[in-house]
Amino acid sequence: MELRQIEYFIEAAKREHITKAADAMHVAQSAVSRQINNLEEELGVRLFIREGRRVKLTPVGRIFLEYMKDAVTIIDKAKREVEEYVDPEKGTVRIGFPASMANYILPLVISSFRKEYPQVKFQLYQSSYHELMSLVIKGEIDIALMAPVPKDDKKLKGEILYVENIAVLVPQDHPLADKSELSLHELRGEPFVLFPEGYILRTIISEACRKEGFQPEVVLEGWDIGSIKGLVSAGMGVTLLPEMTLLDEVPRSTVKIPLEEPQVTRNAGVIISRERELLPAEQLFYDFLIKLFSMFNKFGK
Repeated sequence: MELRQIEYFIEAAKREHITKAADAMHVAQSAVSRQINNLEEELGVRLFIREGRRVKLTPVGRIFLEYMKDAVTIIDKAKREVEEYVDPEKGTVRIGFPASMANYILPLVISSFRKEYPQVKFQLYQSSYHELMSLVIKGEIDIALMAPVPKDDKKLKGEILYVENIAVLVPQDHPLADKSELSLHELRGEPFVLFPEGYILRTIISEACRKEGFQPEVVLEGWDIGSIKGLVSAGMGVTLLPEMTLLDEVPRSTVKIPLEEPQVTRNAGVIISRERELLPAEQLFYDFLIKLFSMFNKFGK
């Protein structure tokens, strides 16, 4: 059994198509077919049900896939660890992040880090809150920025980096737009633009409203910060967003208003696995991250 065969098998399983797998790996379609056939002959089982160039995993193929994904992850980590042992300042950091931390926090920490370690490379993965937790647990990424940091997870270690306020964003011509601050109950009955159900920021906002005795009337949902800002700018409703997402850009035709009664906050931080040690380059980045925000918090920046 060769690593190349395993890689072809995993790619074909992911795409359910031999030609698409070959294109993704920049090899001939016949090479993928031949290697998968050789693998099946060696194992003595059929891993795929074939329908022309399309393929679907057999039951035993699905079992084999899960083991092989784990095996490739371990091999990849072993190769990286050997390389980084020689020089961790030339390693690779695999880091995940949510949409709400993509425009300011992520660029800030990476640019600050690369001023000191310019040869470290990054692989970036944007995903939802719960998916990021799953990716770290499974070892598909090693570090994830999170907001909020999960509590009491047996498989994850979380470190809070900072706490930020949630602010109100309203259209410029909204009746509340001239207020210097707002109470949450003043938004009762307003049309809200929020993330879809299941997003952690939606949960934080809904819970804050519930404590004030109402549920937000969600008229539109956006899948990222930019689309939510755009919908508010178009006058479609109001929203609540972390102040960090509004630090550099309050959209035109909108007004940001502090939320004072009650203050709604979220913590933000980083998670790693409790069950695996970080590779040298990742440990370098993780330590830098903790130190960076410790300095920010100390000097109130």
